[in-house]
Amino acid sequence: MNIPQHVAIILDGNGRWAKSKGMPRNYGHAQGSKNVEKICEEAWRMGIKYLTVYAFSTENWNRPQDEVEALMKLLRNYMKTCLKTAKKNDMKIRVIGDLRRLDEDIRTRIAELEEATKDNGGLNFQIAINYGSRDEIVRAVRRLAEDCAAGRIKTERIDAQLFEKYLDTEGIPDPDLMIRTSGELRLSNFLLWQLAYTEFYFTDVLWPDFSKEELMKAVEYYNARDRRYGGVKEGKEDV
Repeated sequence: MNIPQHVAIILDGNGRWAKSKGMPRNYGHAQGSKNVEKICEEAWRMGIKYLTVYAFSTENWNRPQDEVEALMKLLRNYMKTCLKTAKKNDMKIRVIGDLRRLDEDIRTRIAELEEATKDNGGLNFQIAINYGSRDEIVRAVRRLAEDCAAGRIKTERIDAQLFEKYLDTEGIPDPDLMIRTSGELRLSNFLLWQLAYTEFYFTDVLWPDFSKEELMKAVEYYNARDRRYGGVKEGKEDV
């Protein structure tokens, strides 16, 4: 089986999962956070080298204040847990997004986590926090424009490869497979540049219920696609 090098996941359905169990939305977010750790381990065992998850978008600030505060508290706790998980599994952590809006203590923990894991040789784990792809592209354009204005870059040098150096994902290969849970069929401003040639897999499974078996289904779907010409491979029509 051909294992995708880089898998990106939109973690969706935590609130609905909690509601289905008669629990508050924040309980769903907590369980979803725990599931991230499990999927990280399973992805690495499967042979996936890069895993990027959409944890908190630029639009998530519009949620009710108590939910945002709970998510920030969960994020603080997760940074501690993630460091332990990284040590256990030799993961290299990188956070993408505009971190300037986050509280200073969270930014400090992110910096410490990235520094502590930078030489690890296991799964490359990217967490998108206060991330929006349009915002990312605008920030990249601003930086590129500043370099052009300062004479560091000549406009005739600008191409796709150069522009990618200004994105949050510099040095990270584009995803081969994008998974979105909970039945939603949109990208929600996630990695718009990077997903240009990525295979998409949508599942009705809510994120806290997404398991090793569900990840394998997504990889099997990826294997059924013809990466050269698009469409389904011959003999795989009913996969």
